[in-house]
Amino acid sequence: MRSKARVTVGAATAALLPALLLGAVGCSSKDAPAAGTAPDSKGSAPAGSPAASPGGAPGGSAAPKAGASKLERSALEQGDLPGYQVSAQGKNPNAPDGQPQADRKACQPLADIMGDKPDPAARETVNRGVGSQKQVGLAVSASVSSYAESDAKALIARLKDAVAACSTGFTATVEKQSGSYREVRPAEYKTAGDESVSWTTTAVAQGVSAQVHVVVVRQGATIVRLMALNVAAGRQKPQVPHEVADKQLEKVRGAG
Repeated sequence: MRSKARVTVGAATAALLPALLLGAVGCSSKDAPAAGTAPDSKGSAPAGSPAASPGGAPGGSAAPKAGASKLERSALEQGDLPGYQVSAQGKNPNAPDGQPQADRKACQPLADIMGDKPDPAARETVNRGVGSQKQVGLAVSASVSSYAESDAKALIARLKDAVAACSTGFTATVEKQSGSYREVRPAEYKTAGDESVSWTTTAVAQGVSAQVHVVVVRQGATIVRLMALNVAAGRQKPQVPHEVADKQLEKVRGAG
């Protein structure tokens, strides 16, 4: 975690993207630049710095504690993915609290998925930050959430409908801070699991834009949410690495 990469995020952008996604950059390649094309840096702490991590420890421990729940055991931990750093990053101190609210009802499922949990029906959510040491600037937010199976199925259906209905984009607001998602497009992405949905979008806040790739997979009553962003080149199209998705689903099945 001694990365030279330092990416900071303004509060409005933090309303759009999970703080964990941006914090994951602290674990990415040491050669990553300071990301001048990444979201605005005004007034926020460097991702991966002690201020952005629980207990002041860089990155935070991603290892499950003794007596950990099944969901915690299913989350990624350091050592699971060669070539990646995995951390349990704390929330950026400047990121607003709560779930983003969309300006269009049809797009609310897409706004929810960018919040601290995939949607209000989630019973428990465990988040991880994954930084690539192979691809400069690639950061992935990986989370697992427990549901009633009927609610997990309903979430995938709502997301598919929302992707189809919100191609022109929408605005999301949290704690009176707003940003927008533009060009919501379905994306082909093959992965294991009972069912999945994938899309790309461009997040815009404070005059800065970044492309994001989102993959949501249902495995029984568990929802896996994966989001990728390239902070070294915000306009470059990122993709969730298949090896990250495959390993996360493998751990979900193993913990089950």
